[in-house]
Amino acid sequence: MAVTQQQPAVQAEPRLLAARSIRRRKRGERLVHVVTAAGLGYASQTPDLWLAHLGAAALGISTARWLWRQCGALLIDEGLTRAAHIAVPPLTAAAAYLTNVLHSGAPWWEWALAPAWGALMVATTPFTNAARLGELPLVAAQSAPAIEAAPGDYLAYRARQWENAKATGTTRLVGVHQYTDQQGQLLQDFWGTVVAEQGEAVPDLNETALAAVFDLPVGTVWLQPMDGSGPGRKHLLARPTLGSSAQSADPIHRIWNARVAGPNGAAPGMILDDYRLEPNRIALRVTAPENQIINLDQKKLARAFKYKDLTLVTVETDGLGDGIISLYKTHPLMHLREATVADLTMADDGTIQIGVRHDGRPARMALYDPVMGAVTDLFAGAPGAGKSVTLNYILAAERISGVVSIVADAQNGMSLPEADGRVYHFGKGIAATGATLAGSNALAKYREEVSAANGWSSAEINDPWPLVNVTLDELNRILAEDADVPRHFRKWVTGMVGDEQSTGRKLLKGIRFAAQSIHLEDLGDKDRIRANAKNGLVWLGRTNSSTTQHMATDGVLPPGVTVEPISRHFSVGSSSDIDAAFHGKDLKKGPLTAGLANYIQDGVLFTARTWNARKENKTYPGIIALYESAPIPVLTPEEDRVFKEAYAKALEYAELLLSGANPKNIGHGDFTADEVAEAQALIGEDEDEDGDDLPVHVIKHLVLELLADGQDWEIRTIRARIKGANPLLVNTAVGELQNDDKKIEFAGRRGAYRLASNPIPTD
Repeated sequence: MAVTQQQPAVQAEPRLLAARSIRRRKRGERLVHVVTAAGLGYASQTPDLWLAHLGAAALGISTARWLWRQCGALLIDEGLTRAAHIAVPPLTAAAAYLTNVLHSGAPWWEWALAPAWGALMVATTPFTNAARLGELPLVAAQSAPAIEAAPGDYLAYRARQWENAKATGTTRLVGVHQYTDQQGQLLQDFWGTVVAEQGEAVPDLNETALAAVFDLPVGTVWLQPMDGSGPGRKHLLARPTLGSSAQSADPIHRIWNARVAGPNGAAPGMILDDYRLEPNRIALRVTAPENQIINLDQKKLARAFKYKDLTLVTVETDGLGDGIISLYKTHPLMHLREATVADLTMADDGTIQIGVRHDGRPARMALYDPVMGAVTDLFAGAPGAGKSVTLNYILAAERISGVVSIVADAQNGMSLPEADGRVYHFGKGIAATGATLAGSNALAKYREEVSAANGWSSAEINDPWPLVNVTLDELNRILAEDADVPRHFRKWVTGMVGDEQSTGRKLLKGIRFAAQSIHLEDLGDKDRIRANAKNGLVWLGRTNSSTTQHMATDGVLPPGVTVEPISRHFSVGSSSDIDAAFHGKDLKKGPLTAGLANYIQDGVLFTARTWNARKENKTYPGIIALYESAPIPVLTPEEDRVFKEAYAKALEYAELLLSGANPKNIGHGDFTADEVAEAQALIGEDEDEDGDDLPVHVIKHLVLELLADGQDWEIRTIRARIKGANPLLVNTAVGELQNDDKKIEFAGRRGAYRLASNPIPTD
């Protein structure tokens, strides 16, 4: 059903003129009424003036029709009152005229009717009143108020200037606000919204015309389109202090005003509050004008400051009105030391220092949140992005801090070999990953049962249980679209991941997902993942495509905040790939950016790098030493029994599923090779009998393939053609393709779809 958004009516303000101008206009109107009254009395008593008689009749009829149309279009408000003011003189004049013409004879009241009409019009001056003219104080008409004037007077004066200018037509300047400096003092700078009459556009005025409206220097007043609005509404910015001598003499402010804050700049209207110069960095403190959201685009800013290396420009905002831009000469995170035991010891707030932020501050992450409980982390990065080193440091920190680490590495232990034998549990391979999840689920159920029996709503660390964090690495080998695992095994793992999300936080059980690419849909309840990830950490290292970035940040970042990709190498020198290509030279590359990542915590995005790790003989001796600096934390005896029994039983089940057996034909008992073969034979066509485990992102691909032929497809036909998919998930996929991804659209009739005319690219 179509939804119509109704714009709120803008309250009309009286057009202010000097009192002398209003008196002159009233005198002119009264003179016209006197002359009209005289003509009305003479012509109505002269039978031969048929043209005058017909003209009076036409005037009355046309005015009555116009007023009737206004009654249908306007509500009983000020607009209808103005229309009545305009219609009263011609209507009453025509009525008096025609009354005299049609009445036989010439009684005294016919001669008195015209003068009476004229006297009434002279007394009321309806045309002037309809124009809604208000008196402008003489001091305001003579000169602009000083900046010390009250804000309301100053802003009203600026609105009157706009309305009184000839070049602005019938448009109005509303919602005017003043800028303030960093001390909170009001400036002469202001902004507002220009609104045109309904159905009309705001005129495109050049810089000279705009400056003339307010008597300001040329080039300090701009009109800009408004996001989400048509040509009938535009932003107006007036920044006369841009030309002040203090700012003109400052090169930072001069560059900011010329390349960033101007109408065609990288961040129009954004305010440079302050800046700080450091040996390797310029820090710019930026705020948005009042009633606006801060908007800082990293690529546009790099272009504005003439940087060829995007990694030397960083942007951080609070998503509301404040932000900071850092400009570096050389990348500050190119060389880091190795971590120490002190870095990896959990503080009272549950955090450790995992590395360093670009501005030199500690990069901290939570192993546990004292308020919210156990946390959920997401780690994504291509091979060589530093994901394994980062996870090793975190696992070493858990051992140092007394946290029980349950780890599974789907890459047969090759991703995290340093953790093997140095944590409470280390599962190697795809089957072991599924079994590890099953053991973790059994542990959660045990804790849940004990809590329910004792009436506990939560637990504290080591009272009665230790904190447990589950780390699942290389999950893409199981959950990715092209993963070479049976669908029943994937469905089993996905279900257990969803169970982990439901029970972990209050039971001192956190979970950490790590993969080369992650779809939130694959991790169970993606809405819960999004909410939990905002309490933990999203670590996004170098990825192979923007699609991978979107997988891990979808719904986690606030609107308007984007993640810029991380390059493979640090840049050295001032040349770029394009410069090198033009001159036919090889570009000198710096060290690898392994460990450099975009961190997302509490909805805030920043860049940081994990501590360095020195590699010897294909291992990291420094990390191994950190592991072995403290004893391995373990579960309580009863928990240890529950976990190990569930793991052993689930490992057999996982291996049977991986062999192709149908879960309907197997249980957790022992199976011979002949029984497994028999189970495989029984699967047959039953493999696709239910497809509720088919992930949404896979269904999206299938929908796009169906629509690729250019035909219009109804939703019921799409559901029927995608075999083995849950119909509800098909509806979800179609809805996301239309509303979120903008790749399909309605085909002109309800329930039918086609490919979008301008789809959003995925890479």
